[in-house]
Amino acid sequence: MNEPESSPYLHRLRNHCDLLYPNIPPEDVSKRIEEVLEGVKKPRSSGNGLWSSQDAILITYGDSIQRSEESPLETLHQFLRQTVKSDINSVHILPFCPYSSDDGFAVIDYREINPELGDWDDVDRVSSDYRLMADLVINHVSSESEWFKNYQAGKSPGAGFFVEVDPNADLTSVVRPRASSLLREVQTADGSRYVWCTFSHDQVDLNFRNFDVFIEFLKIIRIYLDHGVEILRLDAIGYLWKKIGTTCIHLPETHEMVRFLRTVLDEYAPGTVLITETNVPNQENLTYFGNGNEAHIIYNFSLAPLLLHALLAGTSKYLKAWMMSMPPAPMGCTYLNFTASHDGIGMRPAEGLLSDDEQSEMVSTIEKFGGQLSTRKLGDGTEKVYELNVSLFDALQGTLEGLDRFQIDRFICSQTIMMALEGIPAFYIHSLVATPNDTELVEKTGRARSINRHQWDADALEKLLSDPQSPQSRVSNEILRRMRIRSRQPAFDPSAVQFTLHLKTHFFGFWRQSRDRRQSIFAVNNVTSRRRSLNLSDLNLIVTDDWFDLLSGEHFDDRTQKIALAPYQTLWITNWSGD
Repeated sequence: MNEPESSPYLHRLRNHCDLLYPNIPPEDVSKRIEEVLEGVKKPRSSGNGLWSSQDAILITYGDSIQRSEESPLETLHQFLRQTVKSDINSVHILPFCPYSSDDGFAVIDYREINPELGDWDDVDRVSSDYRLMADLVINHVSSESEWFKNYQAGKSPGAGFFVEVDPNADLTSVVRPRASSLLREVQTADGSRYVWCTFSHDQVDLNFRNFDVFIEFLKIIRIYLDHGVEILRLDAIGYLWKKIGTTCIHLPETHEMVRFLRTVLDEYAPGTVLITETNVPNQENLTYFGNGNEAHIIYNFSLAPLLLHALLAGTSKYLKAWMMSMPPAPMGCTYLNFTASHDGIGMRPAEGLLSDDEQSEMVSTIEKFGGQLSTRKLGDGTEKVYELNVSLFDALQGTLEGLDRFQIDRFICSQTIMMALEGIPAFYIHSLVATPNDTELVEKTGRARSINRHQWDADALEKLLSDPQSPQSRVSNEILRRMRIRSRQPAFDPSAVQFTLHLKTHFFGFWRQSRDRRQSIFAVNNVTSRRRSLNLSDLNLIVTDDWFDLLSGEHFDDRTQKIALAPYQTLWITNWSGD
């Protein structure tokens, strides 16, 4: 791509290089990027809007559903086509490359598909039917990778790819998501060296000060795009750049690297969506929008712990306060809303939003419901709860008062709140099919996170989904029904207007309005285990419009009437069906 000297692209490239690679001429940077990405496959969304009310994502491992004599990716594709259909139009397949640990996040070879899952043809078939999201595990690589073995031998590619540190350096300011030691001693052709390992000693951090590392990741991105990946999840991106004497998280160079990737992909593969994974306090997370020039999407990490607290405690006080403080996403950006994932429910995003006592009460309740905890090490050597490890379905089997009979209603309420908020909803597969805690897998692996990484036998799951009385059938059918309704509402477009409603704390309510102002939806949720009365007059429904509930079909002719909401019932009160 021969760009004129004064092109906006080259101008932005120079700005990135000034901070990241000041010793390399921008023209050389541009040439090497072009060599990698020229002619790359462009996403189907190129030239169109990046998202609409029809967008939603299913998060799953490639082998979450298995059938003998089939590749797991083939079985997943069948599940998507037969059960999910078009009610959820996108799928995030968690790391699918060969790996050595951390259930895929210690990648051995980014260019290959783990043969235990299938092959690139399986990925191609999924991406032909669904918008595909994939992980770019960009902060670290497996210690069993060719890169790391070459580093130890002093060969390329690999030599200079890793962060070497003097073991006597002062690293007390470094923010850690784990309790393991930060440095690992390894033997190299040049003798003993200490390498940086943010997450585990099998996950060795990469040195992005070396431009060759950036180019290698562009080659990986090229492979992903050519196989139909349209959304790139930048895993653990906040820890990317290291500078001794700092926290080594969210450094200016890290943000610049996200902007650099955005510039390059906007130039060569417009329509590619970047999403940053930064499981940190809310204010830090929001910085990854930049000025609308970094991530297209950021995870709404605070939603999961605050929504869980609201449904356990029966009050929307803290969820409401957080939502009122949340800014609308910048133009061309949005949030990814989720309540559960392959990881646990992060507690760092609740810091400053829930008091220590409220967090402790929630932690204690989750332990009573069979959940476990993961911790992180603080600078003073002490440990603090980092995440709750639990199936969300089992986390909601009761309240702070104990077990009750409202598990399914409470759980469906959690998913309905999530799917109505500003942004794109994302459902973890074990939420969609109401998977309980897998304590046997925890015992087998010795890892707390395994509790929410069950692997279903496809035939057993299909049997449960065909039984109208099973929790799996009741939950999945109702979630997908509500998603079909949601997808037709312009007021649920990710960029539609949102305001928090000032209702009593046993309700959590908000108002969405379509960008053309034609449709309004008042989403009101009873977050308690008791029937609650709602005064419709509190919603200020316009007197000239016909108002009704999208979920039940009930009409409200008297705009001053009181209506009773059953425990965990949701109303989507609108003046237009969207059909």
